[in-house]
Amino acid sequence: MAWRPALAPGGATPAETAPELVRKGAMLASLGYCASCHTAEGGRPYAGGRGIGTPFGTIYATNITPDPDTGIGRYSLAAFTRAMREGVDAGGRHLYPAFPYTHYAGLTDPDVAALYAFAMTREPVRQVATANALPFPLSWRPLLAGWKLLFAQAPTIPANPQRDAEWHRGAYLAEALSHCGACHSPRNLLGAEVRSKAYSGGEADGWWVPPLDRSSPAPLAWDRDSLARYLAEWDPQHGGAAGPMRPVVDAHRTVPDGEIRALASYVATLYGPGPAGSRTGPVDRAVANDDPALARGAATYAGACATCHESGGGASGGVPYTTPSLGHRTTVRAPDPRNLILVLRDGIAPRDYAPGPIMPAYGAMLTPAQVTDLAAYLRARFSPDGPWPNLDATVRDLMRDAPRPGARAEAGH
Repeated sequence: MAWRPALAPGGATPAETAPELVRKGAMLASLGYCASCHTAEGGRPYAGGRGIGTPFGTIYATNITPDPDTGIGRYSLAAFTRAMREGVDAGGRHLYPAFPYTHYAGLTDPDVAALYAFAMTREPVRQVATANALPFPLSWRPLLAGWKLLFAQAPTIPANPQRDAEWHRGAYLAEALSHCGACHSPRNLLGAEVRSKAYSGGEADGWWVPPLDRSSPAPLAWDRDSLARYLAEWDPQHGGAAGPMRPVVDAHRTVPDGEIRALASYVATLYGPGPAGSRTGPVDRAVANDDPALARGAATYAGACATCHESGGGASGGVPYTTPSLGHRTTVRAPDPRNLILVLRDGIAPRDYAPGPIMPAYGAMLTPAQVTDLAAYLRARFSPDGPWPNLDATVRDLMRDAPRPGARAEAGH
């Protein structure tokens, strides 16, 4: 188990890269948002190099273009299938579970073949993989054999005779290809998903990832239609995605509407039936003016935020791509302030290809003290849950890093 045999070098045959397979694979790759990990910022598509932060160190995505020396150009379909389902590369090395093979193990043979056809017809890029930054002994791959014995299992794809075909398609996508639980579920000390707490929230790249179950702090209930709008681009009541979810939504722009609706149909049922699946609605409370910190936060809000966020929302004729109130946003109702702080620090960059939300990176304009006061004011006004503990320390910690305009900020769930 610690060492797996290497598979004979191969390559894709013409039949394995037929145009209809490539087209199907392109759609599946978008639903699996493969490019978001396998393309570095400013890098060539699918050539790897993007660092994925974990509690154990940084793992760098590999080159999955068909370059024969630095990519997967010599992978046979059998080798590709083993990598996808078992997390073992063509040379027999175990792959780290930052690559979500514990979800891809649930993919059907035709879908794996279509993804292979797509990958093997990308532009070959010669780019050597960046070495992972992991301490010993975690850098010793044979240890992963033991991890797999404990935690690697194919996902269970739910089946419910009372649900329709759309819901079942969404279940397959969420549990396997789109691997939603990889971010939206907590992980144990060894980095494995806690299956018994699936969809109860997690972390991604150092960001708080919201729950998709009944514990969601979303002030408004999610349903299929609102989720479908969100996953496609923007929902006028809940808002839109940025941060770890933004590349996912960006990838969806080439996906047929029916696939997005199917994914939304399944995820909507995770929240529970009706409004009881979420919080009781947005709040917008008067904030006492006798607290100096909240008064300073209110002044900052009036000067930096109110022009857009007091406009009534884009759907009512206000500033486009704003919700009726920040009280609609889960970010302000979350138990963790990191997402709000980071979106204040980094802002939201405009899309290159289409209209969308935009927000300045206030990390270059506001001091940590001002960000702390502003976050405290937003929490007091738009959430009934009381102040965030240790807010000042969290702000100072996150503001040590320079703003990365438009970087990863969660503005959706």
